[in-house]
Amino acid sequence: MRRQEGVFDLDGIKNSLKILDEKLQDENIWNNQEVASRLLKEQKDLKATLEKFENWSSIFEDAKLSLELDDLGLIEESFENIKNLEKELDKFDLEQMLSGEYDKNDAILTVNSGAGGTDAQDWAQMLLRMYMRWAQLHNYTCELLDKSDGEEAGIKSATIKISGKWAYGYSKAEKGVHRLVRISPFNANGKRQTSFASLEVTPVIEDFEKKITIPPDEIEVETMRSGGAGGQNVNKVETAVRIYHKPTGIVVKCQQERSQLQNKETAMQMLASKLLAMKQLEHEQKLQGLKGEVMDVNFGSQIRSYVFHPYKLVKDHRTGFEMGNVDAVMNGEIDGFIEEYLRFGEKKN
Repeated sequence: MRRQEGVFDLDGIKNSLKILDEKLQDENIWNNQEVASRLLKEQKDLKATLEKFENWSSIFEDAKLSLELDDLGLIEESFENIKNLEKELDKFDLEQMLSGEYDKNDAILTVNSGAGGTDAQDWAQMLLRMYMRWAQLHNYTCELLDKSDGEEAGIKSATIKISGKWAYGYSKAEKGVHRLVRISPFNANGKRQTSFASLEVTPVIEDFEKKITIPPDEIEVETMRSGGAGGQNVNKVETAVRIYHKPTGIVVKCQQERSQLQNKETAMQMLASKLLAMKQLEHEQKLQGLKGEVMDVNFGSQIRSYVFHPYKLVKDHRTGFEMGNVDAVMNGEIDGFIEEYLRFGEKKN
């Protein structure tokens, strides 16, 4: 476990915890709930890291002891624990790659239907469900912020917020165009149809006012009734908020919260996240321009293909990683694609 001890810097963690404990004992800290909340979160994360190391060390020591005792039952039990430990170490190594400023943050995902008409709108809804299932599998909180239904089926677009540690760091690997090939359920002749949908992923920026300046004269705020299924579900009060950012043309909408004020705050956070992502993209494009690289952002640049017919296969075009179990993928089991992308990106850098 020496390698892990070096990674964890136990002395540093213990010293940081001691400093945090002293700060949290200061009554004045609690006058500022924002600062107190941040310190408590740091304390919780450090304690979790320390506990993780202690658990791993215990597994390692138990394995050594079982070998010394030459007890077959204990050795078999230790073998299983070591296999689980290996998985945890792989996950820990992966998290070390998530070193971006916002990788630990919550994430905002927006699915947009693309070329393919009704099939594309149906495909967008399938992708939305896939990411909601993925969030559920990771015990993340998933909140639907906005949805625009398609004319016949599916959705034109939808925005969800996924909350949990590393939500943005992991989900950013999914950003891009997703391509579906299948026999269209909307085609009477049973022909094969290719459809596209795109996914935007941005981090949730806490205290976004300190990161992004959005002058009031650069936005147009419109209120409307929240959409519903009709009858008693229709909101008769204009609580939904739509914000148009004039300089960029970005439009965000939130209708999930009960009050207009809450919807506006969430919409402003969504706008700030998109503006930040735009700045980062401009920076990346500038660097790629200096390197002589050309970026292709049309639907021919899909990151992944999901083939339902004539065979079943999901393949990521960036890494070559593929899965034949299409049903599992559509049910949210996409960690293999995400992990391979993060590792591939780390090697590339």
